[in-house]
Amino acid sequence: MGKVTIDFLGATTTVTGSKFLVASEKSKVLVDAGLFQGLREDRRKNWDPFPIDPASIDAIVLTHAHLDHCGYLPLLVRQGFRKKIFATEYTIKLATVILRDSAKLQMEDAKYAAEKGFSKHPIPLPLYNLDDVEKTLDHFSSVSFRSRENLTDDVSATFFPSGHILGSAYVLVEIDDKEILFTGDMGRGNHPLLSPPDRAPSVVLDALVTESTYGDRVHESNPSAFADEINAAVKRGGSILIPAFAVDRTEVILMALRELVGSGGIPNIPIYVDSPMALTALDFYRDAVEKDAPELRDGVAKKWRAIDPFDPGNLSEMRTVEDSKSLNDITETSIIISASGMGTGGRVVHHMAHMLPNPKNTVILVGYQAAGSRGRSLEEGEPQVKIHGKWIPVHAAIVKVESFSVHADSDELIAWLGDLKNPKKVFVVHGEPDSEKALADRLRNQLHWSVYIPKSEESFELN
Repeated sequence: MGKVTIDFLGATTTVTGSKFLVASEKSKVLVDAGLFQGLREDRRKNWDPFPIDPASIDAIVLTHAHLDHCGYLPLLVRQGFRKKIFATEYTIKLATVILRDSAKLQMEDAKYAAEKGFSKHPIPLPLYNLDDVEKTLDHFSSVSFRSRENLTDDVSATFFPSGHILGSAYVLVEIDDKEILFTGDMGRGNHPLLSPPDRAPSVVLDALVTESTYGDRVHESNPSAFADEINAAVKRGGSILIPAFAVDRTEVILMALRELVGSGGIPNIPIYVDSPMALTALDFYRDAVEKDAPELRDGVAKKWRAIDPFDPGNLSEMRTVEDSKSLNDITETSIIISASGMGTGGRVVHHMAHMLPNPKNTVILVGYQAAGSRGRSLEEGEPQVKIHGKWIPVHAAIVKVESFSVHADSDELIAWLGDLKNPKKVFVVHGEPDSEKALADRLRNQLHWSVYIPKSEESFELN
């Protein structure tokens, strides 16, 4: 029974850059490898040397496919990682799309910055390119839910459905004689397609590493808010822009729009999905319904197999650059759903530049907006936002609808975590400082746990 440590290499006092290194005397396993996003000081960390030699990592465990959990993988491969990346079937499929899109956007942004001269660097470079991504994909190894997978001689992992996005999991890691649970991003139990998170395993944990994205708040539960904002925008005669994460958020929004159009809750106006990545992800969600994937709710496949749950009958899929540009010429009231969800990159940025100056238009924020993102600036009422080196005035209506969040809120986290037997050590991560502190306080006061909020690159030994 040797020494086991956890090093916190990301997602400390921030919701991005998830990276947790667990190590024994024999093995090193990295849980998640996400990009830092949001604040410039956080994004710069993506360029820092990795704290250990990536070639020394024996395996990587991926909880789900969002960029802040998988986006650093190509950099690890570029720097020498050569072992397996373990993830569920749909996490691998979605991560493939997300990583290719990430590389493409970085390459395009670097080229655009060079052409327009608004970068501080004489030759702007992407973090990684498509070749790095393709090499990364060769390392993926698919695992099944609820099945114990041997990663190394003394490390195993079991993936359980977490209800966050398609393929997402919380993971129980057994290393040497220690058991550590990583929540990843925990879902809410109200997803229209995915089953609720599996109940917490009944084991005595040596350590728990829990997210705290919404650790300081409870989601508003006004089911009519989305329809109300759309109808108000239609009455003004403008169009509606919904910045949405390409994976899961777009699909959930489309299902809500389908229901509202079908029930007469909103008028039957044109709906455009303008994100190649979102459209590819949409095909994976359709595939999961067709195959009745194990993480789906009971009855979902039977209900939707013969009809498309994502198309209200007026959906247009904008796949090409020309399709995207054509939306600037539309004069009738419409809904545009485009990535990224926090307005940090992708086609939605161009739509923001075009639509924000018009007071008739509406931007509906439907997810978490990280500090430093354009979405956060809009949420906080900033009168202008910087896009491609220019300040764009904000005259459009900016509204926030929280009912689409796929992150468990404070009450939901406490309820799920409360089923665990008293963990020996509890670490609160993946939240901004106020969120981390609020959840840590609740865990101490309500569950009477010993809780710690780790700092960046802090290391702990599990005795």
